[in-house]
Amino acid sequence: MTESKIAKHVKLIDIDAYSPPQIADKIDKIALVKAKLGITQTFALGVLAGLYIGIGAQFATLVISDSTLHFGINSLIAGVVFSLGLMLVVVGGAELFTGNCLIIMGYVSKRVTTMEVANNWTVSFSGNFVGSLLMVFLMYNTHQWELFNHMVGAKALLIANTKVNLSFKFALARGVLCNAMVCLAVWLCFSGRSSADKILSILFPIGGFVASGFEHCVANMYFIPIGIFLSKQPEVVVAAEKMAGKPIDLSLLTWKGFFVNNLVPVTLGNIVGGVILVGIVFWFVYLRPVIKINFNVKQDFFDK
Repeated sequence: MTESKIAKHVKLIDIDAYSPPQIADKIDKIALVKAKLGITQTFALGVLAGLYIGIGAQFATLVISDSTLHFGINSLIAGVVFSLGLMLVVVGGAELFTGNCLIIMGYVSKRVTTMEVANNWTVSFSGNFVGSLLMVFLMYNTHQWELFNHMVGAKALLIANTKVNLSFKFALARGVLCNAMVCLAVWLCFSGRSSADKILSILFPIGGFVASGFEHCVANMYFIPIGIFLSKQPEVVVAAEKMAGKPIDLSLLTWKGFFVNNLVPVTLGNIVGGVILVGIVFWFVYLRPVIKINFNVKQDFFDK
């Protein structure tokens, strides 16, 4: 092979991960695909996503239910374990409302219409809710909550009760930060070329938001309803009070408390965090027409 032919096949920059402009372009194109999915398909994939996130949530609850480790370490373990949920969503394939906030990039690029965004968000959110409640029903009937002298159920009850007692401001702020990290996890996933890359990309952003106590609307579709069901079990309440070291007030742990005190502000916060802090910012940096032309010119130069 001549030197000229060798040079032709050597790139000036050759890295395994996709570059940020390439990630933005991929998400922009995938936004169009997601927006064009039929309602039935989106709903079914939304149900799967709700189930997957519920699997991660119950796994995290089980693991930390009887832990005596330091609070920070305990929270980190819960976050790492909970990451299983998004791994199943991304690698397995499902429609998660919070991750779908990145469809806004296709909308701002005028590839996706307002109605398509609204349909995708509404249908995926509804599917996530149904899938989460299905997971609640299944887990309740496994009686896993009776393990360790009802300590697993007690931990689930305390988690749910803490969430419904957040103020609107706290829930909103924690929702904003949560979905910024979820969408960053999705963003990082698109930099990878293999399933291993995607799993590693998910681990720390998702583990970080859980450990930091941020609020995810779909995860809470599992955490709070399971707590509502368990609040009717006297043995679980007794175990929870023993775990907390004091009597606990469960007056807000109701369906009204779930929707009004948590789901509404957290969902609004998730939309702000995913749409504005990630989607629109990255569109502005990488996908504005003038910016995109410049990046394409640079990429063509490096690929030669």
